[in-house]
Amino acid sequence: MTAKDTTNKQKGFIKLLFIAFLISISLLIIGGITVFALIKDAPRLDKDKLENAQSSIIYDMNGEKIATISGKEYRLPVAIEDVPLNVQQAFIAIEDGRFREHGGIDIKRVGGAILANIKEGWGAEGGSTITQQVVKNTYLSSEKTLERKVQEAYLALKLEDKYSKDEILEIYLNKIYFGHGAYGIGAAAEVYFHKNVKELTVAEAALLAGLPQRPSGYDPFKHPEIAKERRDTVLSFMEKNNFISSDKMKEAQEIKINNSLYTEKKKQSFQYFIDYVIEELIANDISENEIFTGGLKIHTTLDPNAQTYTEKVMTGTDAIPFPDDNFKAGVVLLDTKSGAIRAIGGNRDPKNQNVKRGFNFATDIKRQPGSTIKPILDYGPAIEYKQQSTYHQIKDEEIEINDKTFKNYDDQFHGMVSMREALVKSYNIPAIKTFLEIENDKNLEFASNLGIELEHAYPSYAIGGFGDKDGVSPLDMAGAYAAFGNQGTYHEPYSVTKIEYPSGDIVEYQSKPSQAMKEYTAYMITDMLVDVVQEGTGTLANIEGLPPLAGKTGTTNPPEGIKNGSRDSWFVGYTTDYTAAVWTGYQSTTTEQYVTKEDARLSKLLFKEIMAEVSKNIASTPFTKPDSVIEVEIDKRNGKLASVYTPANSITTELFVEGTELPTKYIPIKPKIENDNEEKDLQESQPTEERNKDKKENKEKQKEAKKEEKEKKNQENKENTENVNVNKKQEKKEDTSVNDADDPNQTNNNDDTQKDQKDDKEKTSQDKEDNQSENQESQIEQETEQNQENQENKETSNNSNNEKTEMSKEAEKQNNDKEKNTSEDNTGTDSGDTEKEENSL
Repeated sequence: MTAKDTTNKQKGFIKLLFIAFLISISLLIIGGITVFALIKDAPRLDKDKLENAQSSIIYDMNGEKIATISGKEYRLPVAIEDVPLNVQQAFIAIEDGRFREHGGIDIKRVGGAILANIKEGWGAEGGSTITQQVVKNTYLSSEKTLERKVQEAYLALKLEDKYSKDEILEIYLNKIYFGHGAYGIGAAAEVYFHKNVKELTVAEAALLAGLPQRPSGYDPFKHPEIAKERRDTVLSFMEKNNFISSDKMKEAQEIKINNSLYTEKKKQSFQYFIDYVIEELIANDISENEIFTGGLKIHTTLDPNAQTYTEKVMTGTDAIPFPDDNFKAGVVLLDTKSGAIRAIGGNRDPKNQNVKRGFNFATDIKRQPGSTIKPILDYGPAIEYKQQSTYHQIKDEEIEINDKTFKNYDDQFHGMVSMREALVKSYNIPAIKTFLEIENDKNLEFASNLGIELEHAYPSYAIGGFGDKDGVSPLDMAGAYAAFGNQGTYHEPYSVTKIEYPSGDIVEYQSKPSQAMKEYTAYMITDMLVDVVQEGTGTLANIEGLPPLAGKTGTTNPPEGIKNGSRDSWFVGYTTDYTAAVWTGYQSTTTEQYVTKEDARLSKLLFKEIMAEVSKNIASTPFTKPDSVIEVEIDKRNGKLASVYTPANSITTELFVEGTELPTKYIPIKPKIENDNEEKDLQESQPTEERNKDKKENKEKQKEAKKEEKEKKNQENKENTENVNVNKKQEKKEDTSVNDADDPNQTNNNDDTQKDQKDDKEKTSQDKEDNQSENQESQIEQETEQNQENQENKETSNNSNNEKTEMSKEAEKQNNDKEKNTSEDNTGTDSGDTEKEENSL
């Protein structure tokens, strides 16, 4: 390499270095400008905001204030010197292990969080320090944007410059939200343990330290097992950071989670509805700290009159006699058209009754739905995916699946029944059979479209026997049934309509509609559920004066050792305006506490009381039949279209999906045969066209047989006559002098002649009879088209009288034998056709 080459290479390197320097400077300038642009609008540090929370206000559907959620009742400010060291260490261990070391931003922690999120998925670990959390909970919204993160880091650095570590930790411990309306460590110690902060044990401090990340998810009252796992995690972090010994950690982890929990309940107006509002806000990524201390104006769907009345009847009235104070109930009332929650009855709260804090039997329970699931998993999918009619025939009979025998509630089997009858009378076997007809887990897809997510599709699910695998709440069932009353459109139930922030920003919420099913499915299910209320198992829930309301009952099997009782009793029903779901039962079913037959009435009575109250001042409209549904009058005796001759009590009006024509084939119905008259009625109920076809074939056979018989007789008579004439001639030649009266042969010949004459007479009579019979049969066939039943009776009578009057004994016997054979042939043909049709269905 020459000196010139070396010089050129050095110049090139210097040039690249200079370019890199310029790029770096440019990036720094651009970055600086970007950061400046992002932080220039950052809020100023305000000491008052650091120390004082702003109350949030909740409004009802009319814009009237119903509650203020703030820290005044639940805030107990605590100075840092009054917070025990083990309490401080519990929070530092789980939230920010290097709190005493960093300057507001922990670069090492951020790097670790990034790696954790890459390995385990986004959200696996957070990188915010305690200082950053103070900034976020005080000055910034919960938005996950680049601007907010940059502003958070900037303000955290400024906060560290202005305040000491102890001051920042004190602000943090007095500001964070712990659930159940308590924010700040002082209020949390009081609410959860009824203690002063100074009295908290290591295990109790660890439990509280684990709550701020997810107060509802780690709630020890609702989720004790999950809360224990979280507490034990905090204890392990304390041991890892050398705040406690390994022995101390193990000792604390052995303590049961509910050993020192304080379960006395603080009463609050509309508390169950407000609790659900908070849960919904959290689901929309609004932090609990912001909800309680952010000065929000929260507008909801609450109907205060409906809520007040619901809470009233939940405590028990003369019309609703609850058996005891341990008997529970959960109620949800929705707007059918929008899914807006109008009222929530979360628990019964008779006077002087202590209940577990915050458990909501309207939204939190997961119970077996019993027969209320049948429209969702069985008959709804059958109409939606198979276009079955409400008259679709199902055989109710004993069945065994996987060594399990299923039965109906009345321990009876009812033969062929329609879908309508099966649903109205809540038979189990037809529901299971219908469930099994739906392929490819379409049942689960149909339920999912209605907001009910199930992991399994076992046959027992068809009748609501979920076991411990799945479950539903009144909120789930109300949302699903509302779609049936809303022409198949599903709205996820919601309680929040709008949030106004102190900054002036407004965020509006609404449930997005989705078409969960075809309109014809919704209407046909609704039409059958109207019958449930008017004449089926739900008559106790019917309300006089209202347009038809639809609904379904449901009960579940009790544990072993209990007879004539249930675990759960349900009623879910709707009008075009409101939908209500009611569950009743005991939280834990035992041989002493279970739903009796009398208790099972209470779910229907609760529904009736609430629905009647909210509907009394509105003009409810009936359900509207869509064009995709056609009404068909059917003769119940034979499954054919009803005619003007069908008795009124034999007509049922059924629904078909437009385009699915009524079958021309006979829909077999096999009633119980008690006597010969019923057997005759059953034969007469066979469709006209099939009877005429069979009769025509039988008559043709009879004519052929008669024709052959006549030809045979004519041939015999002819031969006999010829023989007689020959004999006469011979006899005359042999002895012409013999007196005719004394001649034996002559006597015989006379007898033969008389016999021939008699045969000729019988032949003439038979021919006359055949012609007469043919004329009568032709006439009767014409009359059949006009009047089916009269034709058969007339034909049978005429044929019988003619045969008995005109036929000789010998011919009568022969014809009777032939008719018997023909009748046996016809019976076999009818049976075969019927069996074939049954099998095809």
